[in-house]
Amino acid sequence: MTKVITSGKTVEDAVNQGLTELGVSRDKVEIQVLEQPSKGFLGLFGVRAAKVEVKLLPVPEAVPQPIKPAAYKPELDDALLEDIAAKNPYEEAAAFLKEVAAGMGLDVEVHIKKQRDGHIFNIAGEDLGMIIGRRGQTLDALQYLTNIVANRYSESFVRIVLDAENFRQRRRKTLEDLAERLAGQAIRTGKEVVLEPMPPLERKVIHAKLQNHPQIKTLSKGEEPNRRVVITTK
Repeated sequence: MTKVITSGKTVEDAVNQGLTELGVSRDKVEIQVLEQPSKGFLGLFGVRAAKVEVKLLPVPEAVPQPIKPAAYKPELDDALLEDIAAKNPYEEAAAFLKEVAAGMGLDVEVHIKKQRDGHIFNIAGEDLGMIIGRRGQTLDALQYLTNIVANRYSESFVRIVLDAENFRQRRRKTLEDLAERLAGQAIRTGKEVVLEPMPPLERKVIHAKLQNHPQIKTLSKGEEPNRRVVITTK
């Protein structure tokens, strides 16, 4: 492996993650910033993580591949890996959520429910509107970060969906009603309807609701995070 693409809350976090995966120091790599992080609500967490490409520099032919110094103790690496492996990714993710909530002045509980395609974390507590945010934007940002935390402690990919006050189900119903109303508008006017930018899961709800409509078809256009659903007649 000569290069990796990694993410983190900051560029420095993403770079350190790449150095860890490649097992080298910073002077042995070339770093390219692919995406700068964007800050979210109150600056507590990012709506979009930083993304970098960390690539090994070529080793000069006249110089042998560097070896670890005599003081290096591989048992320390083994102990570190064992410590990470011993931690439960879902418990670590839940602890992260509670820590973020505490920073917002909230005392919450996280109830974990296993499903076929992942785990649902139901957040319980008072004043959860701050965690949900406008149209679930804060909840989506927290979900993204929670998945990053969980996957740091798992050898295989894990998927976590965050919910609070049954927001996901209520939001799904709102989106399905919106899809039907805008489909009717497209039929009446004969013009395509372009929705506001939505995250992938919400676009999927719109597509699924209208996929069997006899007069309507849907498509997505644009680039993330400004990708939109378009509703038009067949």
